[in-house]
Amino acid sequence: MTPQNTPQPTPRPVSPTGPFDLPERLAAKSDPHLIGADERHFARVAASLERSIADLTRRLDEERRAPGGAGQQALERDLEIHRLSARLRTLGRFSLDTCLGRMVTDEGTVSFIGRFGLTDESGDPLLIDWRSPAAAPFFAATRAEPSGLASRRRYRWADGRITDYWDEAFTDAGAAGSAAALDDESAFIASLGQSRSSRMRDVLGTIQADQDAIIRADSRGALVVDGGPGTGKTVVALHRTAFLLYSDPRLSRSHGGVLLVGPNSGYLAFVADVLPSLGEDGVLSGTLRDLVPEGARAVVEEDPEIAELKASLDAVGIIEAAVRHYEQPPDALLVQTPWADIELDAADWAEAFDAAEDGTPHDAARDDVWEALVAIVSDRLGDDVPPRHVRRALSADEDLARAFARAWPILDPLGVVADLWSVPAYLRFCAPGVTDTQVLALQRSDARAWTVSDLPFLDAARARIGDPTAARRMREAEAAAASEREQRDRVMDELVAADDSELGLLSILRGQDARNSLAVDDGRPTTDADQLAGPFAHIVVDEAQELTDAEWRMLVRRCPSRSFTIVGDRAQARRPFTESWGERLARVGLSRSEVSTLSINYRTPLEVMDAAEPVIHAVLPDANVPTSVRRSGVPVHHGARTELAPLVDAWLAENADGVACVIHGPGSTDRPDRVRDRVRWLTPELAKGLEFDLVVLLGPEDFGTGVTGAVDRYVAMTRATQRLVVLQS
Repeated sequence: MTPQNTPQPTPRPVSPTGPFDLPERLAAKSDPHLIGADERHFARVAASLERSIADLTRRLDEERRAPGGAGQQALERDLEIHRLSARLRTLGRFSLDTCLGRMVTDEGTVSFIGRFGLTDESGDPLLIDWRSPAAAPFFAATRAEPSGLASRRRYRWADGRITDYWDEAFTDAGAAGSAAALDDESAFIASLGQSRSSRMRDVLGTIQADQDAIIRADSRGALVVDGGPGTGKTVVALHRTAFLLYSDPRLSRSHGGVLLVGPNSGYLAFVADVLPSLGEDGVLSGTLRDLVPEGARAVVEEDPEIAELKASLDAVGIIEAAVRHYEQPPDALLVQTPWADIELDAADWAEAFDAAEDGTPHDAARDDVWEALVAIVSDRLGDDVPPRHVRRALSADEDLARAFARAWPILDPLGVVADLWSVPAYLRFCAPGVTDTQVLALQRSDARAWTVSDLPFLDAARARIGDPTAARRMREAEAAAASEREQRDRVMDELVAADDSELGLLSILRGQDARNSLAVDDGRPTTDADQLAGPFAHIVVDEAQELTDAEWRMLVRRCPSRSFTIVGDRAQARRPFTESWGERLARVGLSRSEVSTLSINYRTPLEVMDAAEPVIHAVLPDANVPTSVRRSGVPVHHGARTELAPLVDAWLAENADGVACVIHGPGSTDRPDRVRDRVRWLTPELAKGLEFDLVVLLGPEDFGTGVTGAVDRYVAMTRATQRLVVLQS
């Protein structure tokens, strides 16, 4: 199918007054000696962007006007349209602010780093793509390990203008011609605490060396990004995704692509702009609920003990036993045919059952087993009887049809799982390790009242059994296509027969080109595949410390390559996480894993971490609490619930930008008396992965007891980027 003609984004115009818009307090940085070369380079970048966008627009219009062709030609045209459109969207998303900064090598070579690569008319590089090896020193350089750089400059952009920049000099020569000062690093770190919004802010220009090393790590196996709050785990995971898609062709969409799995829909909305801003808009994302059609209406298990029990069960193994229970061949069966009676004994049935290839869903394999039976009978009858005649005869044999239906019935994935929770004997057979008490506890009156704990079982059932309606839809599609072809051929024959022109012009309708043009379907059966069913070449999992073994297996099944980026913090696990990452992952089939630890907290000010650290260490003495590198100057405030409304109103009045969040217990009845912009109300669980300028803990004593309660308080406190308020009952 040819991509539709969609309007392309228009790049933001370059300011006629130049790229720099430094405030008066930074007047010294406006010295032409410091920024003159940058201004001249940005003029070249602006000209190149304008030329590139005009050229891409022209080429895209030409491709869309060109004949579609057929077969490989049509495919190549569509791929070129997709490539040109993607490049045009990337260029149009930014203007000069695509430039992150510049670096100067020891030899004096100056290079500018951008979100994407850009060259001038002669092919000389104007911007180096941040993901390329040539750009690596820009992110990796430190004063201890300068990576061959003399200096580095990072820009802060706002509305397409540079409002500040920071220089770092790694050598004495690098200090010449720069604005490097003793307090530049502290000013840069302080800038990390600027106001938040409802979406994760752009941080590519502030990636630190420890984060960059993980971003550029190899994609083979499972890489765990372990770190406490504010260490940039999510940032690293998202930028690593963009880097891997750029550097590793094995992860392209043609090989399965990448899936991002987040803890909840709020998290996915928060990070939705990050990958597109990095030039990657083809990454699929979802929550564990989204992986299963029933997830949208599934509720949380009322009894936490039942939830823990289901999480401990081997859903894949139980479903396998459940399906095998139905795959039971008869001992022997006499098949009567017009040519001879053939006895199918146990060995024949076993041979037919083995015809189904490993991994083929039960319902789809049914046709393979039937064809194997036809082949066995056909072989016995000899070459004188065509197989198609044997197939027709067996299809009309009602006794064989009934026997086959009992031996290999069509199954409903939902029905199989429902039977586990409503037929005790069936569950005992499928899960022999479950005690009688547990079997009875798992039974429920409405077996199809799905819970979140059921999702791994439903997912395993769909994978093992298949879609019960897929075969019917395929047969309907084949029949419709055949009917359409027959109707089309009949109409063409009638038109050609009625043609009385001297040249017989309508005879062209018999040509293949005309047939391709008139065809509305090529006859191949099609089904609507579940995009999140996989397989994927790589999967990114955030807040991974919360996943149960059963949930892990849902993801591992979708990634045959076992290539994962796993983001988590064992200290933020609401369930006890006493194992190492390696032990946890090996148990679910990820035997090859490495752990990279982040220990520097760039987000949470020291005042907040000083209050949060004893909360988590009280229950987890070995928790990996990161070290904060900045102060907000605002102490943590403790007060009473009655302060909530005036406190939030005062904050909104004092801060024109930023987002606040009131984090409350799951059973809290407190609700805002009126809707306030820029103020959210969340439970600790839903606040995971998010960040806010102001965080108000409302009744933290109601968050719970033990490890879960302490973790929820710790998580809630560390969402704050500027100010934390704790209001007790």
